[in-house]
Amino acid sequence: MATAPVLDTPPPPLAEPPAVHPKKGILSYWRLYAAISPFYLLFLAFGLIPVGFSLYLSFHRWDGLGSMEFAGLSQYRYLISDSQFWDSIGTTLIIWALATLPMIFLAMVTAVMLNSAVRFKNVYRFAFFLPNVTSIVAVAIIFGSVFSTNFGLMNALLEAVGLDQVAWLNTPWGIRVAIATLMTWQWTGYNAIIFLAGLQTIPGELYEAARMDGAGPVQTFFRITLPMMRPVLLFVLVISTVTGLQTFSEPQVLLQTTDNNSSFAGGPGHSGQTMVLYFFQQTFDNNDFGYGAAVAWGIFLVVIIFSIINWRLVQRRGED
Repeated sequence: MATAPVLDTPPPPLAEPPAVHPKKGILSYWRLYAAISPFYLLFLAFGLIPVGFSLYLSFHRWDGLGSMEFAGLSQYRYLISDSQFWDSIGTTLIIWALATLPMIFLAMVTAVMLNSAVRFKNVYRFAFFLPNVTSIVAVAIIFGSVFSTNFGLMNALLEAVGLDQVAWLNTPWGIRVAIATLMTWQWTGYNAIIFLAGLQTIPGELYEAARMDGAGPVQTFFRITLPMMRPVLLFVLVISTVTGLQTFSEPQVLLQTTDNNSSFAGGPGHSGQTMVLYFFQQTFDNNDFGYGAAVAWGIFLVVIIFSIINWRLVQRRGED
């Protein structure tokens, strides 16, 4: 039987090449740039320009009114040999250590308790976060009454247990403990909320498997919770370092009535004078804006160094 001839099917038509549009210039997106420009203009006006001017000012002597006098590196050479600046660094680090270590511990414990709570979770979260949004001036005034020598609550508690009164706001360690206690009370709830957010990202299957293997709460916390929370802990530690080394409002308000010479002196003997308080004293009490700018850049360097140290320590423990 004869077969029908196979007809060659014509090839499909070639697709037309895509139309080549002329390359759009940056001006064609001017509407988008105009929409986001307010942020960059404000950042330029109140961020980059002041930072650049402070660096320029640190190489000059200026009282804020007269003409500037170029001083070169003499401001920084004097800063290195300024014993009061180094004392302010030591005071800041002591207050930071007294406040940060208990704060992180209490924040973690609070977060674990909030994570395991069954009822009124939102009420607890609001209550613990409330100190962070409360006016620091009002809080410092209240803590000034709590640590008052004659009528303070702390001395009343000491007397109740048979101990002697402590002049909290007139002795070096009393001042530092008072400031650290205020900072711990203020920031514990804030960091507890951050820890709580990290705890809620840990899969529940890990805890169920640990319980099936016979692990107790302590083993579960150190073997599962802490390793999984290391990124959050690193974040909290770095943020606490940055904010703690820039402490200003707490000692300034708490100790402004204990020294008649300056509200930035940090109390008797400069016992509570942090680095930022020293910056304000040099700039606004002494009207030495050039040296104040040098102090500000010194503070910036100290914050960067200790932030890197904390970050490296936590990272190294994670690698181990």
